[in-house]
Amino acid sequence: MTTALITGAAGGIGYELVRQLAERGTTVIAACRKPGAELEKLGVRIEAGIDIATDAGCAALAARVAGESLDLVILNAGVLTQESLDALDDDACARIRMQFEVNALAPLHISALLAPQLAAGAKLALVTSRMGSMADNTSGGYYGYRMSKAALNAAGRSLAQDLAPRGVAVVLLHPGFVQTPMTGGRGDVDPATAARNLIARIDELTSADSGSFVHANGSPLPW
Repeated sequence: MTTALITGAAGGIGYELVRQLAERGTTVIAACRKPGAELEKLGVRIEAGIDIATDAGCAALAARVAGESLDLVILNAGVLTQESLDALDDDACARIRMQFEVNALAPLHISALLAPQLAAGAKLALVTSRMGSMADNTSGGYYGYRMSKAALNAAGRSLAQDLAPRGVAVVLLHPGFVQTPMTGGRGDVDPATAARNLIARIDELTSADSGSFVHANGSPLPW
């Protein structure tokens, strides 16, 4: 039986990842700040009160799962705010810094803390966004989200190199435009479908594909 750790597990894509993996027999550790009733009903192990926006929160998560052998880690937690060039005030800059902390630095920090516990043949999935693509940016704006996801993509490529000797494969996954609270309920795919597609991409990941940037539908994405 495999063991998977998922961050941002309280709702949206994270909840569906937990639910679908648990349904097929995976032992799931669901990390979140505050679990909802639906997550609690799944009967999985929940590590609540985890705020990955801080170094202490990342360390707390690592401490709680210390000694666990992990076959799959999905770093899904993220945050999105909108910043435009004509309103780049102090508040906007603070939001950009916060997005770097949550979207880019925290996944790298957690990956480093958990690296010794990743089993041979384990997989590390980083939920990123095509908004972190340079080539795909034709509309501008969303400075913090775009910049933080581009930084996450860079970290993922380095992680793929550094974890290869341990037999760990890394993938950077764009879930699609998903109907979650983060997107205000807008989108063209529901969380259940997005999670199903992400799991399919993780299942097919091999060491030869490590470090790839992929849409949940299987299409490669440009950097």
